[in-house]
Formats: sequence, C-alpha cells, structure tokens
Amino acid sequence: MGFKLAYLWQAPEVNPLNNKARSIPVLNPYNKYGRAFFYSWSGFLVAFLSWYAFPPLLTRTIRADLKMTQDDYANSNIMGITGTLVMRLLAGPLCDKFGPRYVFVGCLLAGAIPTAMAGLVTTPKGLIALRFFIGVLGASFVPCQVWCTGFFDKNVVGTANALAGGWGNSGGGITYFVMPAIFDSLVHNQGLTDHVAWRVSFVVPFIIITAIAMGLLFTAEDTPNGRWADRHRVIDAIAIATPPNGSIKGSAKDSTEKIPIDPEANRDQATAQVVAAAEVIVAPTFKEALSVVFSLQTLALAAPYACSFGGELAINSIIGSYYLKNFPKLGQTGSGRWAAMFGLLNVIFRPAGGVVADILYHYTHSIWVKKMWIVFCGVAMGCFELAIGLANPHHEATMFGLVAGLAIFMDASNGANFAVVPHVHPFANGILSGIVGASGNLGGIIFAIIFRYNGKHYNKVIWIIGAISIGVNLAVAWIRPVPKHQIGGK
Repeated sequence: MGFKLAYLWQAPEVNPLNNKARSIPVLNPYNKYGRAFFYSWSGFLVAFLSWYAFPPLLTRTIRADLKMTQDDYANSNIMGITGTLVMRLLAGPLCDKFGPRYVFVGCLLAGAIPTAMAGLVTTPKGLIALRFFIGVLGASFVPCQVWCTGFFDKNVVGTANALAGGWGNSGGGITYFVMPAIFDSLVHNQGLTDHVAWRVSFVVPFIIITAIAMGLLFTAEDTPNGRWADRHRVIDAIAIATPPNGSIKGSAKDSTEKIPIDPEANRDQATAQVVAAAEVIVAPTFKEALSVVFSLQTLALAAPYACSFGGELAINSIIGSYYLKNFPKLGQTGSGRWAAMFGLLNVIFRPAGGVVADILYHYTHSIWVKKMWIVFCGVAMGCFELAIGLANPHHEATMFGLVAGLAIFMDASNGANFAVVPHVHPFANGILSGIVGASGNLGGIIFAIIFRYNGKHYNKVIWIIGAISIGVNLAVAWIRPVPKHQIGGK
C-alpha cells in the first residue's frame, strides 16, 4: 500500500479482520483513527512539556532562588526520571486490563496536580520530591504507544508509533522555549520578581495538560470497536459470519458488496483469523506475563532503548547547563534556545526511524531488517556521543552540529525500536511497551547518576554513555526479533 497525500485527511482503509487503519489520517481529527492519533501525540507532548519544565529554569533562576548545590540539581534530575520508571512499569499491565485511554487520562491528571503545586516549593528537598511525582507524566508514553498500536495495522504501526512518540518527545525541546519565554514575560511585562515568576509559570502547563486530558476522556474511543471490553468484537463476528468463499459481505450500501480479507499475507482465511485473534491485547496470566518479562526478545528491545531514550533523558536534563558552561555568553535564555534543538529534532527524526523501519519491512517482509536498523542507529548514536565527549567543543558550530547529529540517530533509534515492539508478544503489548518504556527511564537514571558523580564534567559522561551504547547494541544484535513459535505479529 503506497503513500498518497490524500491519506492525510481521508478516512482510512480498514483491515476487516481487526478493524485497524491501514493509513494515518493525520489531518482528520473528526475521524476516530485521526482523533486517536491526535490525542496520542498531543497528550504525550504536553506531558513531556511539563515533565521537563524544570531544567530550562534550573540553569540559573530556580537554582539560585532555592540555593541549590550541584548535587541537589543532579538529584532532582534523577528523581524526575525515577518517578516515571515506577509508573511505566505499572502503566503496561494497567493498559492490558483497563485499556490505554483511561490509563492515559489518569497519567495526565495525576501529573497535572503536582505541576500546579510547583509554586509551593521553598527548599531543594521539596523540589526533588515534587519532581518525583511530576514524573508520572512521563509514564503517559506507554498508553500513547499501546493506543496507537490498537488503532493502526502492521503496515503503518511503526510510522504511527514513531510519529506519536516523536512529536510527543518534542515537548522536551518546546519546553526550553516555552518556560523561559513565560518567565521572561512575567518578569519584564508583568513586573513580577524572579522568586514569584518561576512559580507562576507552572500554571500554564497545568492548564494545557488538564484541557487535553478532558478532551481525551470525553471525545475519544478505547478501540476501533468502541469500548475496551469490545476489542474482540470484529474477530468474533468474522469467525461466526464469514462465508466459505473467504470474503465478508458489506452492509453499508450494498448487501452483496464483498470486502476482501487483509491481503498483506498469503494465508488461508482460517489461519488469518487465528493470527488476528492472537494479536488482540488481553490481560495475561501471571505465568504469561513472566514469560514476556524474561524473554530474550524483550531484552533485545529494552537494552537499546535504555541507551537511546535513557541517554536522551539524561542529556536533555543537562544540555542547557553544558552549553552555558562552554559558552557562558549565551546566558540562560540563549543556552535554553539552543538546548531546545536537541528535543525539537524529535519532530522529524523519531518518526523517520519508524518510517524507515516500515519501508524496510514493506520491501523485505523481514522483522530482522527492522532490528538491524535499530542496531545501526544505536551504534551511530554512540559514535556521535564519543565525538562530543572526547572533543568537548568550545566552538559553537562544532558543538551544535555534533549534538544535532547525535539527536538524529538517537531519535531514529527510539522510533525504530517502537516499530518492532508491536510485532513482539502482541497479546501482551501493554506489558511489553511498559517494560521497554521503563527501560528507557532506567537507562536515564543510570546515566543521570553518572552525571551526578562527575559534577560539571558533562563531556566525560557523554563519551561514557557513547561507549555503553555501542557495546549494548552490538551485544544484543544476535537475538532473533520474534520468538520462534510466536503466533501473530509477523
């Protein structure tokens, strides 16, 4: 199925076996598939914006106001990621049981409350504790990806997940523009002191998060079939009503119209139904959940993601301070603007990672090729980290160019990873997405701890992350992407 510009707004063709869309109506929020996609990326974007709203103002303003030491600064970054790690592990099983939409809404509202309470912080310890609870917003990534996987078919699910994740991740860059701009406006235009202005600034993300959460709750659907409890409905109906000739009679305009079964694979109809049924998300038993958690395929996805997304989280927390250290003339606002580039490149290159993966799959029908794309991006990412860390550029063009190169392959690696996730253990997509997503936070915590014990030697830690990333990606490259006897997902 090739790409046509009209796919961006037309109601998508639907796979009759699972009711999933075979194109992404990006510009059509009136369509249920377009609406699910819109809330997937916009919900994660506003979550990321608030989750990372502190680092742009921590560079100078908040650090000075609360009299924070370098250790306090590092500890607050660690706790912001730790809160997300805990919640991502919980979000996966909750998605499988209650559906990703309600989990998404819960994450947003639970994170909006501590965001609104930012103005009450008066000590470094208070800030560290608050950032732990705001970290629940980062867990919204899990329902974001599970929800997309439930609405889009295998030919475009990599692209859908990468677009939603990439555009959402860009909130980490947007916040470097938004928060300093709000702060500067309150100081220069409203006459507030620094002490008051940074606290008032956090009212803005609170309002945005709450608005998106309410829209998601009242105007979106759990699945293409409606309620989460009805997610099996289409497959059950096909199993009962499909005639022997392998087609489904349409009921819209012409009762004799035949809708062909999904042409993506040359299977007989009975086999196709078994595969489709195996790809429906269920609430796995404890034994099934353990088999997913401890499978080599889960490790092969989680370990590279710990390096790519974990590295992104850790570096995004210090990138503004690193620029200010090497280029003090930039100031807090200037360093924040350049730091924004690191997150904003997600808009293009995380989706690119998923799009390239889908194109490779289209021409090869091989998940191995998708996996090798992850390995390539991970190794290239590590090489750029080594270059930045060992060179420690004090020339702006060199520094910003290398960081842009790093962001390109780091973001593409993230997108490529979640282009493979829907193929692996599809019946437990929530658990798998939660584990892989949480591994990114675990990597972020590990790297943030390394930053913490190296003070302001940011470049040293970046090359250490690079060496780890190359080693980890090569170490898991041999693991087959899908379990040998898995039904579905292929």
